[in-house]
Amino acid sequence: MKFRKFGKTALTAALSSAIVFSLSSCVQSFTSGYLYVTGTVTATPSGNGIISGFKIDNNTGKLTAIHGLPVSSGGANPVRAILAPGGRFVYVLNRGINSTGGADCSTANPCTNSNVTQFVVGGNGILTAQATFFSQGSNPERLAVDSSGNFLFVLDHDAPAGTYCNTVAPAATSCGDITIFAINSSTGRLSLVTNAQLTAQVGSPVTYFPVPADPVEFTVAGGYLLTLSGTPGNANGQTVYPYSYNSANGQLVVSQSTPQVLNNGSGGLLDQASAILYAGGKVYILDNETLTATVSGVVTTSPSQILPFTVGTNGALQSVTGGAVQDDPNESSPVWLIIESKSKFIYVANQQGAGISAGSGITGFTIDPASGILSEDAGSPWGTGSNPQCLLEDPSSQFLYTANAGDSTVTGRVISPNTGDLTSMHSSTGTFALNGPATWCFASGRTN
Repeated sequence: MKFRKFGKTALTAALSSAIVFSLSSCVQSFTSGYLYVTGTVTATPSGNGIISGFKIDNNTGKLTAIHGLPVSSGGANPVRAILAPGGRFVYVLNRGINSTGGADCSTANPCTNSNVTQFVVGGNGILTAQATFFSQGSNPERLAVDSSGNFLFVLDHDAPAGTYCNTVAPAATSCGDITIFAINSSTGRLSLVTNAQLTAQVGSPVTYFPVPADPVEFTVAGGYLLTLSGTPGNANGQTVYPYSYNSANGQLVVSQSTPQVLNNGSGGLLDQASAILYAGGKVYILDNETLTATVSGVVTTSPSQILPFTVGTNGALQSVTGGAVQDDPNESSPVWLIIESKSKFIYVANQQGAGISAGSGITGFTIDPASGILSEDAGSPWGTGSNPQCLLEDPSSQFLYTANAGDSTVTGRVISPNTGDLTSMHSSTGTFALNGPATWCFASGRTN
């Protein structure tokens, strides 16, 4: 049997269409990772927080809820969660509740029943609780893991009673602490790391590492661990205290005798730092205070700023010349920042606009590869959900998401790899509903 020319052409076209459709369908159905969000809505009947989860579509960035989630976070008031390198184990920091049942933890009214709950990431992104662990101090507030995935750090606002606080500040009578756990690579279980530099009065090893009072945030910066803390009478971040970090045994050793008080880039002292991040070989600090600058005779004022530093001798931070940059004047109350995977752009999640009614937004900056100086992207800022709590790049490095407490949503945008601009998603509004207010978010690229 012979096909006429028209018949051959039609058959070829049909086969081509079928192949294209098949390939297109495969791309659309491919999950590049899972996005998880911790929240404060009660997981009845336990009274715990929850963890929601979504599949990330590789082609569009659209989020689809994972069947079987939300699950209990393992405790009340989950404030941080982290995925250990390798993508198998998740750790959630549940801060607990105070004496009146609230989430506002303080030295005078500490939260109780705090814990770190371990989960394993299973098939289809399901999270299964494994075990519960406890930091050594009270009012835990931050969680971190080193790049090797061997050690987990918990930052406690208040160290245990009787702590040797003067090891981090002369004549100090109160301080915070860092509890360090070794991570079992096979099971993910945690075991306490004792402090080889301190011994209790009874001769037993101390199971925590003192840090200056009123800690706000911390970050692991290569061979150092840096804590961002307030000064007496000011709980906002003003000083950085470095430890030398031994990645082989998890030990922290004091590398400076006193905390480093930071300059705000305008001739004064840092006053209201809210976050510290090490990425791309530099340390970035978010400072939630007004910065005024004069450029070509024009005075501009911003309610917040970003300050880049390099890490010098003994972990001391050195300001990048001309590096302090204003946040966009249409945004305020910056809460978190990230550097995308190629270290070309930095993004800041702002919880408010110029006024509360103006709305939250994401500010984007391009990083000069030689100097490290930041310049705001032309299209910045971009809108997001109300009161964002976190900011992350998806495992395929295509999309940027915030999880929002104000309207209980996750919002997503597409990252332009050349300009850093954030554009709208094509197959959806880019807004995805949550079961209650968000507190933190993280993502996994492990999909098997």
